[in-house]
Amino acid sequence: MKIVIIIGTRPEIIKLSPVIKELQEQKKDFFIIHTNQHYDYLLDRIFFEELGLNQPKYNLRIKSNSHADMVGKMLIKLDKILSKESPGVVVVQGDTNTTLAGALAASKMGIKLVHVEAGARSFDRKMPEEVNRVIVDSVSDVLFAITEYEKQNLLKEGIPEDKIHTVGNTTPEALKIVEGVLTPERLEKFGLVPAKYVVITLHRPSNVDDKKSLEEIFSLLDFAKQSYLNDYMFIWPIHPRTKNNIQKFKLTAPNYIKVIEPVGYLDMVSLLRYAKMIFTDSGGVLEEAYLLKVPCVTLRDTVELKMTVDSGYNCLVHRDKRLLEQALKHHLYKQKYQWSYPYPKKISRSIVRIILSSLKVSS
Repeated sequence: MKIVIIIGTRPEIIKLSPVIKELQEQKKDFFIIHTNQHYDYLLDRIFFEELGLNQPKYNLRIKSNSHADMVGKMLIKLDKILSKESPGVVVVQGDTNTTLAGALAASKMGIKLVHVEAGARSFDRKMPEEVNRVIVDSVSDVLFAITEYEKQNLLKEGIPEDKIHTVGNTTPEALKIVEGVLTPERLEKFGLVPAKYVVITLHRPSNVDDKKSLEEIFSLLDFAKQSYLNDYMFIWPIHPRTKNNIQKFKLTAPNYIKVIEPVGYLDMVSLLRYAKMIFTDSGGVLEEAYLLKVPCVTLRDTVELKMTVDSGYNCLVHRDKRLLEQALKHHLYKQKYQWSYPYPKKISRSIVRIILSSLKVSS
């Protein structure tokens, strides 16, 4: 019985890479559908090459657009593929439009649905991702929660306990796959020195789809640079969505920021690993920052991974100058962190075993 993995964005590729590699090693009957929600070459295809993954069997070539348009087009194409292939299991990850479309397509066709990273909640229904999480969890047959906290969220929403498995997160395994080649020499091509630069990543619609929001963020960066980080370089691997909006709004990034095109996974993790600090609105980046023990300033007012904030490594500032100043003082001077490794080992193996066992997928 075939297993289908549906992905479409950088975080999904990265976080499911250990599961895909485990399926490859066990020679299970599976294939990948890529919606191409992240349609830039450097934001998707290169990750398969760097992580040693099978290339997708299907590429839907559905580029970023409005949520309704994107999900609708995905559903139409997924319905045709799933009808043709007749898989026994569909696996989705996280909270993207790809996750939602994959979950709805599988659910409507009566195909068993597995959700990796279930139960994450920001409790902010204004975020499209939060709506996606709740819907996908409600129709899933097997839900993999990161910690007990996420499991409790699911139980409070009425998800039967026997559907929930607390297994940890696959991101540490993805980092481990590549850690041996994450050397400081990778920074040379960017003209950077370890611990002497700040990384910026921005892509969330609430931050980049509105001119005023972008101007507020540029103002915050100006304040950080002038008041606390004047001796550090700023580098920004810019997301296509953000780049297009800056041009559309006729804005210009501050001249002290080195804006570069999107980079591959190895280069991106190297940039994060050796940074003095990270400014981001990405859930994936803030988690990687935590695992790499790099201070993070998150330009949001809510976060799914509560442990990153509790540890002190992640400060939520939204677009508030007062909160930003507190975060900078904390990271630069107080540096009170309580880091712990919250996940068990061999998470991907556990996930594959539970999928095969719970859904009786033949080997």
